Amino acid sequence: MSCSPFDLRDYYFKDLAENERRLTEVHVKTCAHCREELDRLRGTEAALLALREEEIPQRIGFVSDPVFQPSAFRRGWDALWGSAARLGFASAAMLSVALVVFSLTRPVPQGAAPAPAITRAAMQAEMQADFSNRMNDAVAKAVAASEARQARQTQDLLAASDRRHALETQAMMVRVQEYLEVEKKHLNTLILASNNAGSAGGDVR
Repeated sequence: MSCSPFDLRDYYFKDLAENERRLTEVHVKTCAHCREELDRLRGTEAALLALREEEIPQRIGFVSDPVFQPSAFRRGWDALWGSAARLGFASAAMLSVALVVFSLTRPVPQGAAPAPAITRAAMQAEMQADFSNRMNDAVAKAVAASEARQARQTQDLLAASDRRHALETQAMMVRVQEYLEVEKKHLNTLILASNNAGSAGGDVR
């Protein structure tokens, strides 16, 4: 649907008056949608003009006309395969021929060597050996996993003990340093007091 004040089809086919045509031309120059609509009208006209003119047929063809009748070969083929009995006979014949060809071309099978007899005792011994091997493997894996877990726990305990010892040593050194600082301040106070007392005695004399 165009937004032109007049019908674009009338404008394209020149059915508008002169003033209406000029107004439509001015609108089309400023409206992209209406220009696309005009382009579609031009494309439709070009496609219709490109169609070939064909003569209208004078008579409608019927199925009974010879052109619609099948050929003699097709009628014979339909007659051969149209009967269920004939189709069954042909299928049986083809199957028989296939069986004969297969039997003639089939290679002669070579005699297979007899399998060695396996006693029940040997089977039980093999099963017991297999079970014993699996049990030994499971026990070995469990022991290895337990030893590895214990080794990791021992390493973790030693590392924790080392860290705790280092922290305790550091804390002790801090306390010793603080004690020395306190004692140093106390000693300085005593020395200062002694000096002050000596100075006061000299002044009295």
